Amino acid sequence: MSEPDLYPLGFAPIFQYRLWGGRRLGDWMDAKLPGDKDNTIGEAWILSDRQDHASPVIDGPLKDATLTELMKSAPRGLLGRYAGKTDRFPLLLKFLDVEQMLSVQVHPRDDQKALIPKGDTGKTEAWVVLQADAKSRIYAGLKPHTDADILRKLDNDNVDDHLASFAPKVGQAVLIQSGTVHSLGDGVMVFEVQENSDTTFRLYDWNHIDPQTKKPRDLQVDQALQSVNFDQGVIQPTTPKAEGEGRERVFDNPHFGLDRYDTSNPFTVGVADEPRVLVCVAGKGAVEYGGKAYPMKRGGVTVLPAALGACRFVPDGAVTLLDISMPDVNAIPEPA
Repeated sequence: MSEPDLYPLGFAPIFQYRLWGGRRLGDWMDAKLPGDKDNTIGEAWILSDRQDHASPVIDGPLKDATLTELMKSAPRGLLGRYAGKTDRFPLLLKFLDVEQMLSVQVHPRDDQKALIPKGDTGKTEAWVVLQADAKSRIYAGLKPHTDADILRKLDNDNVDDHLASFAPKVGQAVLIQSGTVHSLGDGVMVFEVQENSDTTFRLYDWNHIDPQTKKPRDLQVDQALQSVNFDQGVIQPTTPKAEGEGRERVFDNPHFGLDRYDTSNPFTVGVADEPRVLVCVAGKGAVEYGGKAYPMKRGGVTVLPAALGACRFVPDGAVTLLDISMPDVNAIPEPA
């Protein structure tokens, strides 16, 4: 059976309740959030190939087809040289609205198979700050002399004594390698790119009580401590590398790459034989392909299938566009 014809694919967000979330993503993404003000939405999964949450295409001939279905029906056209290397799209992309504090948590490495649920992987992730309040905080890494015994006894009064932190600013970017103890919140909103994994171990949860269950959430302290990289110290925002013509390299690691374009001039996106993901975080514009324009606005995501090769992005005024590249083709982890 031949593969379907592909084009720049926009996907609809999947909104997720989180006790620490808010309602700002509705206005920021110009989207209707589910529920009322008591249904706090912490996450918008904007590109997901998860069994429980598969992103649907929003328009065109493939409207309503999910990313999971396209991985099966069009692997060569979608993935290019990645076809046959992975059964799942290797990245998961989200927006997070963290009104309260995210739990103090850690993710395991890909090689820690005994800690990872069947079918999942480790989890390295990264954030780009979209909004921040005066009281917002990002925790990333450990202060000197913080050990397992100390982490077992975290509470609201001593977190700042043992976890490194900083006040986030819009545009900052932070790489959270697997094994890094981290948290964020008190009004910060971020874009997140990560390995396609949902494996998280909580060390401490700020005494949260889930208003839906009237109970605290479970902790996984023993698994978390087995995952912590105690040799990793304080984590600071990355220093992007200017590449010219309004483009900078923000992240470049075996799990994903991320370039940021901040310009009002047209530019080239996409490459031959591998997919790219575009995320608009300010302004608007359109991807041009095959004589057609595929609009994007703030909060939108577009996958450029590998079969398309290079395309042209034309801003409508000033735009900030994130261009996410795939993992090293030989470094995609085998699921547990």
